Amino acid sequence: MGVERVQDIASATSEDTIPVEFIRSENEQPGITTVPGTVLECPTIDFSDPDEEKLLKQIFEASTDWGMYQIVNHDISNEAIAKLQAVGKDFFELPQEEKEVYAKDPNSKSVEGYGTFLQKELEGKKGWVDHLFHKIWPPSAINYCFWPKNPASYREANEEYAKNLHKVVEKLFKLLSLGLGLEAQELKKAVGGDDLVYLLKINYYPPCPRPDLALGVVAHTDMSALTILVPNDVQGLQACRDGQWYDVKYIPNALVIHIGDQMEVMSNGMYKAVLHRTTVSKDKTRISWPVFLEPPPDHIIGPHPKLVNDKENPPKYKTKKYSEYVYNKLNKMPQ
Repeated sequence: MGVERVQDIASATSEDTIPVEFIRSENEQPGITTVPGTVLECPTIDFSDPDEEKLLKQIFEASTDWGMYQIVNHDISNEAIAKLQAVGKDFFELPQEEKEVYAKDPNSKSVEGYGTFLQKELEGKKGWVDHLFHKIWPPSAINYCFWPKNPASYREANEEYAKNLHKVVEKLFKLLSLGLGLEAQELKKAVGGDDLVYLLKINYYPPCPRPDLALGVVAHTDMSALTILVPNDVQGLQACRDGQWYDVKYIPNALVIHIGDQMEVMSNGMYKAVLHRTTVSKDKTRISWPVFLEPPPDHIIGPHPKLVNDKENPPKYKTKKYSEYVYNKLNKMPQ
């Protein structure tokens, strides 16, 4: 008998109860901690705006103040997004034994594969979510044994989406770089250049009888430099603003951008990694597709040398290999 999957637990749970390991402490329960009736309108940025100065300013302000924004008119077609979403949903609707073929090796250091648990959680608590991880770029980093063969169009849809993402990624890094007074290519170079890894995760949150008590994914900041996410239309993303939790407004076909830990480190704290979490729904399945833009494991990351000096702006973060950062974060060790 393998690991128990949340999807199975959800199918077996009919009444108004959920297993105790999914019940959050009171300071985390969304029923208690969400500010009711207020949807947070984090900045929405028109990525096709011909006024680059304006775009630069919007991205800079959103990245320093919010750490999260949504971009529209980003040139990835609605069709390419719909295909990515359709094949991901189809995979999770396969019979359980077909999904287990892609289960991650418990002894592997890699996160790739189908699974349920990701990091150590206090008191053995669990998130109401199953997931699938695999890299979609660069080609040298891809391991196709973690790419579902069913549905048949899975690979094509993911390759198409990865290809479309490149332009968005290039432009984002350029604008974020210029915003800090660096040259256009400097941040991308600092995070690994052409070896930058695009790690796709599909989060699958089945319906939950007690959405007031459970969380899909607990409060966290992303380890990546940047995260580019598309959700389905079921509300669930929440951001922490001034110590309060709010639902984030859903905008169809927008890309949700999260500033991640490595971007905060490289900018020496100018850009803020966003603290966010996911709630679940009583009667609908929520699915999201974040792509984490990460340095290669052996790449060394620290505050950008041009942004620090001993007197006015000393480095606020240590410089280390990305793999070491990930290990410390997943094991709740100090950085």
